[in-house]
Amino acid sequence: MRCVIARFPFDLTKSGVLESMKGVKPEPVVGESVTIGRRVYPVKQVGQVVTRQDRRDFSAGEVVRAMTMLGFTCHGLPQAPAAPAPALTPFQRAAVKLGAPAPVTVSV
Repeated sequence: MRCVIARFPFDLTKSGVLESMKGVKPEPVVGESVTIGRRVYPVKQVGQVVTRQDRRDFSAGEVVRAMTMLGFTCHGLPQAPAAPAPALTPFQRAAVKLGAPAPVTVSV
């Protein structure tokens, strides 16, 4: 399939991408990623291996679009863990134990 990445046309196939990524160790994922085989790779790593271009020359969106067109599963940005609930003060904990409703906190 013809894909344009960094203003250059590439004829990519699913089997060609699988062959290119064979034996490549995935880097830690901190942004968008793509599942190739049983491994999850950062899209910039896949783009670099497949196109042989510097990662600064193309956007993650271009690689995501190309990999999606080829049938690979792409993942968005990893979800940040939820912020922990603010801890109750000793006075608030005692009030709850005595039957008062739990205080409602509003985070800004």
